[in-house]
Amino acid sequence: MKNEISRYTYIAIQAAISAGNYLRQGFRTQFEVASKEGKHNLVTEYDLGAEKKIISFIKENFPEHGFLAEESGATGQDDFEARWIIDPLDGTVNFAHGIPCFAVSIAIEKNKEIISGVVFQPMTNELFTAEKGSGAFFNGTKMTVTDQENLEESLLATGFPYNLAENPSNCIEVFSDILKQGYPLRRLGAAALDLCYVASGRFDGFFEVTLGPWDCAAGKLIVEEAGGKVTCWDNSPFDILSYKPLLATNGKIHDAFSSLLVRSK
Repeated sequence: MKNEISRYTYIAIQAAISAGNYLRQGFRTQFEVASKEGKHNLVTEYDLGAEKKIISFIKENFPEHGFLAEESGATGQDDFEARWIIDPLDGTVNFAHGIPCFAVSIAIEKNKEIISGVVFQPMTNELFTAEKGSGAFFNGTKMTVTDQENLEESLLATGFPYNLAENPSNCIEVFSDILKQGYPLRRLGAAALDLCYVASGRFDGFFEVTLGPWDCAAGKLIVEEAGGKVTCWDNSPFDILSYKPLLATNGKIHDAFSSLLVRSK
């Protein structure tokens, strides 16, 4: 099983780097941009092109596998051996506006469990990887979450949904309440990177509502394998297919952060 996971991870890394190089070449060039459902929910020809490259490469190596990708949805036979969950360009709005903060995210699911995750930031050549039970790595070096135990001294991150005007989970009030208490808060615009930044110790915690499975499948495993914790806001188990509010932390501030989010909500 271990060798099998490692082979999945190797292919995922190759696919992510290839797609990332393609995105880097297209960054700050002229390209087509279209809108999806929601306000300022963009898709570019590079989202579509990167996704095609990833799926095509994986199919060459695992023709029997299934896919769940942001742009093309669920494809493949129902009895697939394993499923690849893909975000070809997490941070499309950043990419479309020339902001160099975006990533490729690929996770492998088997028996309804994420067993491998890869996130690649092509503009900084940062590769985050994890395999179930084997730890998390940044450019090949093992990484861990922070030791911060005090929520008030933590650096936190968040993101906003495309339907922000509808205020799902009262996220506007939650955001406002956290700001009023003086917590330092960052907003990168790429959830996969936010999760990896928690895993690598750059952030102590991250929270967001209504993330898609492609946004968080790889990052969730990477956080957990780095020693962190990922749940719903109320500390209940988080399912990547649920679209429920997500909380990811170093584990040590998790209960306090969860209580703050639930109280604010």
